[in-house]
Amino acid sequence: MRRRLPTPSPSEFWSIWHVDPLAVALLVLAAGTYGWLVVGAHRSRRPWPWWRSLSFAGALALFAVLQFGIVGMYDQTLRWAFVLRLALLFFAVPTFAAFAAPVTLLRTGGPARLAHAASAVMGSRPVRVLGTAIVSPLVALALFCLLLTPLSAALRTSSVGAVAITVLVPLLGFALLAPLSEPGVLRSSTFVTAEFLLAFVELMLDAIPGIVLRITNHVLDGATVMASGPAWFPSPLRDQHLAGDLLWFIAEVADVPVLISLFVRWQRTDRREADDVDALSDEEMDALTRAHLARRD
Repeated sequence: MRRRLPTPSPSEFWSIWHVDPLAVALLVLAAGTYGWLVVGAHRSRRPWPWWRSLSFAGALALFAVLQFGIVGMYDQTLRWAFVLRLALLFFAVPTFAAFAAPVTLLRTGGPARLAHAASAVMGSRPVRVLGTAIVSPLVALALFCLLLTPLSAALRTSSVGAVAITVLVPLLGFALLAPLSEPGVLRSSTFVTAEFLLAFVELMLDAIPGIVLRITNHVLDGATVMASGPAWFPSPLRDQHLAGDLLWFIAEVADVPVLISLFVRWQRTDRREADDVDALSDEEMDALTRAHLARRD
């Protein structure tokens, strides 16, 4: 007889739904605000690209699945559901939202006062710091290292923790990713090259918590009582191993859009620096060359 795995079947996975009032309110607010800004952009005769609106719809759809589906239903009971929800809210939802460029849309179709405020925020020092591949791997590593401690169980079973994750984790992920995809934060080509190297280091750093969860043969968060539920509910240790598999996989895949964003930023930076050089006169170019050679002497 074939042994049944401690995971839901595809039909069970997609048949379990519930209503989350907070998620409904957030979805209505986000969709309404983005739609209002798109209308404003069209009214100002600056049509908004359809693919950006589609990307934002994808972010809302994924958020809805995570909140209303089986992951949101059992995230306080099962480690793998909690980890899947946390990781996708931090990585995937902000990725779709960042490619939708809501800050650029605000500066395009929003009120002038809000547009100026958005420009000021994007040019601020905190955003410039967050929008680097130096900070984001450290934040992700710190966040997922919490899963290796007893604080993970306390956060997973807390209603306050569930609300905080729903609201704050996507915002944190977006704050880290948006400066990479939004125009307006300028870097030198040397700095962007360094970011590429650090992003590859991130491929290894982000996977560490998932690997530890997967290979450890005791329950790290101290919650050793098996949860009651459907027949496919796993044991606490098997639940932890499933959570580690999911986190390991998601952490590796999530770096792909970051690398794409860095490549786009490098293209913009290289084009901007090339235009600056082309704009120099022959006398200015000679003076720049002499200054460069003098620094090397």
